[in-house]
Amino acid sequence: MALLEKRDGEVSMNEQIDLFSYSMPRFKIDKPVRLIELFAGIGSQAKALENLGVNFTHYRVVEWDKYAMASYNAIHGTNFEPSDITKIHGDDLGITETDKYCYICTYSFPCQDLSQGGKMQGMAKGGNTRSGLLWEVERILEECDDLPQVLLMENVPNVIGKFVKDFQKWRSKLEKLGYSNYVQILNATDYGIPQNRARCFMVSILGNYYYQFPKKQKLKLKLKDMLEENVDEKYYLSQKAMEGYLARNLKDADCDTTVSERERERVQPNDQSKW
Repeated sequence: MALLEKRDGEVSMNEQIDLFSYSMPRFKIDKPVRLIELFAGIGSQAKALENLGVNFTHYRVVEWDKYAMASYNAIHGTNFEPSDITKIHGDDLGITETDKYCYICTYSFPCQDLSQGGKMQGMAKGGNTRSGLLWEVERILEECDDLPQVLLMENVPNVIGKFVKDFQKWRSKLEKLGYSNYVQILNATDYGIPQNRARCFMVSILGNYYYQFPKKQKLKLKLKDMLEENVDEKYYLSQKAMEGYLARNLKDADCDTTVSERERERVQPNDQSKW
């Protein structure tokens, strides 16, 4: 298993790996991919696969919000209906013929109770929080006769910060199911996007396989490169909306509760012994 260390207050992957991980084969996808998206949102991870030119099928999508589901269908040319993850069972994933297909299951569970901009209620099992819906994934996987070969988690860095104990319970569960797990905090600015947006990723591979996260890239773009030259007026805030936004921010400032986006998503320093 790859080692973890702290850099500038963030938990990151050490460049060095132990001999056991180094001796394991690298995982390669050599079959058509059937993509299963839990907490799908608008399907940003599916769009990433599309941009990478991956041969995949939108196989199963679980998203309860009807507006997000409508956006997903519009973006990807699909026709999925909204669904509630608490009512989904292992058989609903339709995992069959794993010798012919590689199943990738994404589960970017709600971050509202983990983010420093939220109420910080956590993701404890049985805690009845939105972030606690993670444990529905545990239930679904336990019900499966065949498991997805690859799992992909993405969430705010605090998932391995303040709430690292619950994360470790989840990681241990995946290990018991037979997954090798690799965790790293990646920042969009290190991968070609001019935005300081750090997120925690965990790649879980069924079996004893080695995985290494992509190397950082030199940033070549600036914010101005991402902006459209001609924007329809309907996308501009009205005077009334701007006044309301400013009023709310001034009120927050008076209460001394204004926190920058970078600070909200900042990783709290953690003792390495927790890992």
